[in-house]
Amino acid sequence: MSVKVTRLSQAVVVPSEPTPAGKLSLSWLDRYPTQRALIESLHVFREGHEPSETIKRALAKALVYYYPIAGRLSQSESGELQVNCTGEGVWFIEASASCSLEDVDYLEYPLMVSKDELLPHPNKPTLEASDEDAMILLVQVTEFSCGGFVVGFRFSHAVADGPGAAQFMNAVGEIARGRTQPTVEPAWFRDAIPDPPKAPTGPLPRQSDVQLEYLAMDISTDYINHFKNQFHEQTGQRCSAFDVLIAKAWKSRTLAINFDPKTSIHLSFAMNARPLLHQKLPEKGGYYGNCYYIMRVSTTSEKITRSSIVEIVKMIKEGKKRLPSEFSRWANGELREDPYQVTSDYNTLLVSDWTRLGFAEVDYGWGPPVHVVPLTNLDYIATCILVKPSAHKPGARLITQCVTKGDLAAFHEGMMDLD
Repeated sequence: MSVKVTRLSQAVVVPSEPTPAGKLSLSWLDRYPTQRALIESLHVFREGHEPSETIKRALAKALVYYYPIAGRLSQSESGELQVNCTGEGVWFIEASASCSLEDVDYLEYPLMVSKDELLPHPNKPTLEASDEDAMILLVQVTEFSCGGFVVGFRFSHAVADGPGAAQFMNAVGEIARGRTQPTVEPAWFRDAIPDPPKAPTGPLPRQSDVQLEYLAMDISTDYINHFKNQFHEQTGQRCSAFDVLIAKAWKSRTLAINFDPKTSIHLSFAMNARPLLHQKLPEKGGYYGNCYYIMRVSTTSEKITRSSIVEIVKMIKEGKKRLPSEFSRWANGELREDPYQVTSDYNTLLVSDWTRLGFAEVDYGWGPPVHVVPLTNLDYIATCILVKPSAHKPGARLITQCVTKGDLAAFHEGMMDLD
């Protein structure tokens, strides 16, 4: 069907009260080169009443507490990225769609509406590209004919990581529901993040000619429990849904691609480092800057293809156990390689877990989202994202973009196999 999205208005939303001015330093991790990207996502809500106005008012009040987000990215005299607290506001677009959410299957895959129609892209005559690059947050609320709506976010990774962005969105939701201030008090505390001496910084990912195919899979609770029970029976220990699904994806991908047996392959995943800095961060939480570490598990293609899922889960869990020691070594400048480097190397699978970030709990007054759609900007980096499924479906959803078209069928077949 033909779906038309009409942008009705666009403007900046400024804090509803005066806020502090000045320049704030960012941490080493905030300033890392790849953080200049925008975290893009779509949040689908089944119903609402004048959601654009409700969210706009709540956003203005939330920015009083999160005033750096209303500022602009700039460079210090020494050339380092920083936040200039100008209070200029966040870009906000109101839009309407010519159909119901049911008509477009609640934005289940494949998307029946282009993501760029639902994400906040300001009209260029209104906003210069350089001004858009300096913005920290852009928001679009698209109302559908059924009364449902979609919130599209583009959030600067230099100012917030996934949990930090979700913390802010939940604050907006709380205020929209009638609270006068957020439950969690925001904390800047960028000096709590280590600034390692002579920390190695790898090159930015190079664009590749490899075209990776998108595939979304809903995984049943029975499927997850099958592998979790196997792990418990063989080891006497417990593991998470993330552990088993990522192990399964890594093995299925390796088999589908059919690497040479001696090829070195890598699994990389982000881990929250906040617990490691609890003595430097506020006891009640609230820190919303970048605070994670990229853990890497490496082995050979032959090892993965010959291992059971239980054995691969063991590798992943052993990798997780290394977090305190590796983070400490990185913080002390003892690592020779850059753990934060993102690579387009086809041998590397980059995975992330969105189920515990807090996006699925955001509520503007009409309940949490039906589901959240994370979006990737770089189509040539092999990725796998675990998200909560649609509200009416148990289990988990795996969003992958990690194999070429020729390997897609074999990868999907491998994922469906219970061995």
